[in-house]
Amino acid sequence: MYTFYHSPTTLDEALYLKAKYGDDARAIAGATDLLLEIERGVRKRSDGAAPGVIDLTRIPGLAQIETREEWIHLGPLVTHNQVVASPLIVEQGFPLARACWEVGAPQIRNRATVAGNIITASPANDTIAPLLALDAHVTLESEARGARTLPLAAFIRGFRQVDLAPDELLTGIAFPALDARTDGVFIKLGLRRAQAISVVNVAVIVTREETAPDAPVTRAAIALGAVAPVVVRATAAESFLVGKPLHKASIAEAARLAVTAATPIDDIRSSAAYRRAMVETLVARALHQIAVGAARAGWPARPVMLWGATDGVWPVMGNDQSNCATESDSACVNGRSMLLPGGMTLLDSLRAAGVTSVKEGCAEGECGACTVMLDGMAVMACMTPAERAWGSQVVTVEGLGAAEHLHPVQQAFVEAGGVQCGYCTPGFIMSAATLLEERPHPTAAEAAEALTGNFCRCTGYHKILDAVVLAGALHTASSEK
Repeated sequence: MYTFYHSPTTLDEALYLKAKYGDDARAIAGATDLLLEIERGVRKRSDGAAPGVIDLTRIPGLAQIETREEWIHLGPLVTHNQVVASPLIVEQGFPLARACWEVGAPQIRNRATVAGNIITASPANDTIAPLLALDAHVTLESEARGARTLPLAAFIRGFRQVDLAPDELLTGIAFPALDARTDGVFIKLGLRRAQAISVVNVAVIVTREETAPDAPVTRAAIALGAVAPVVVRATAAESFLVGKPLHKASIAEAARLAVTAATPIDDIRSSAAYRRAMVETLVARALHQIAVGAARAGWPARPVMLWGATDGVWPVMGNDQSNCATESDSACVNGRSMLLPGGMTLLDSLRAAGVTSVKEGCAEGECGACTVMLDGMAVMACMTPAERAWGSQVVTVEGLGAAEHLHPVQQAFVEAGGVQCGYCTPGFIMSAATLLEERPHPTAAEAAEALTGNFCRCTGYHKILDAVVLAGALHTASSEK
C-alpha cells in the first residue's frame, strides 16, 4: 500500500524526515483520508509509485488544546472527538465542536484530526467552514525555514489544494476565542444522520453590540461548504447584516444574499439547484437559531466517545506491555504477542495473522465491521496502518471473553437475539464493549449514538440496541458477584 513507514517520536525527527523525502512521503495522523487516497492511487510519488508515510501519532505534546492570548490553539494531532469533549471549544468555539461531532462516527473521530481534515481541503469537509468563519490561522514548519503562519483562507488555494511545501508539516491551528456577545452555529445537510458527506454545510457566527436579542449585529461571518470548489464566505450577506438586529426580514434577506456566493455543481449527492435552495434554507435556519438563543439546541450533555478509559489523546501513554514480546513488528493482541505484517492496513494485517473475526465490510470506514480497540480506543482497522499497532495493545472480539465466560456484551447479544448473520457482529460487540467502559448503564439513545459507525446489513438494529442496554445490566450483575 505504501512504500515505507516511519514513526518518529519527536517533531524534530518528523521535520527531518519530511525534508529528506519531500513529496515522496506523506505525513499522517488519523490517516482516515490519506490511506484511502493512497490505495486508490490519488496520492503518488513523482515516479508513479505509492508514497511512503510519516506517522506523527507517537509524538507526545501534539494533541493539546489550549488558550494563549485569547486565541484557542489546536495541535496537529487533535482529533475530532477531542474537540467534541473540550469544554473550552464548546464554550468559546462552538461551531467547530458541532462540526467535529458531525464527522463520521466515533471510531473515525477517535483517529481523524482537524489538521488532516483541512489539509485534504475538500469543500465538503465539515471543519473547514467553521474554521473559516472563526478566522482561523494555520502554522506550518519546515526544518530549513522554521515556522510561518497564514490565514486558513490563504492556506486553501483551490479544490483539494493547499499552500504546503514538500518539506513542511502543519503544526498548529488557532482562532480567536468567541466572547459573550458572539453566538455561532454549524448545520450540516447529509443524506443520512451519520457517516454522511455533506450535501451542504453552513457555519454562521454573529457578534452583537450587547447580549440582548434585539441588539444590532456588529460582525457576521457566514461560510458555505460543498457549494463551490472551496469553502466560501458569503460576504454580501455578512455586510448586509451589520447594523441590523436579527429580525425575520433581515434574516430572510441575508439568506437570499448568501446564495449569491454559491456556485454548486450537480453530482451524485445533489443537484446544483437543490444546493442553492438549501443554502438559503440553512443560513436562515442558523440565523434564526442564533436570534432565539437556540444555537446549541440538541447538543449532547455527555457525548459518546468510544475511547474507553483513555482521554482520547495520541499517543496513549502508560500501556503495560510487560506481558507481551517487544519485537519491532509485534503487537500485544488480546494479551499475547503477535507478529503483524506491515505495508497494509491493520485489518488486513490482523487477518493475515489469523485473527479472522475482524471483518472487511467496506474497507473505507463506512460499516464498522472491522472495529477493534487500539490502546483502549475503538478504531476502524481498515483505516489504520498495521505498523501503528506495533508495540501497542489491540483487542478484538476474541479478547473480550471465552466460551465458558462471555463478556457481558457477548452474553447480551445471545440473550437478546442481537446476532443475525453474524458478519457485522464482532464490530458491534467491540463498539458496545468500549461504550460500557464509558457508560456502565447505557441508555437506548446512548447505545444508538455509540453504534452510528456500525452497519447491519440484516437491518436488525432493534435487537442489537436491546442487547447493548441489557449488557449494562449484566455488567452490573457480574461486578456485584
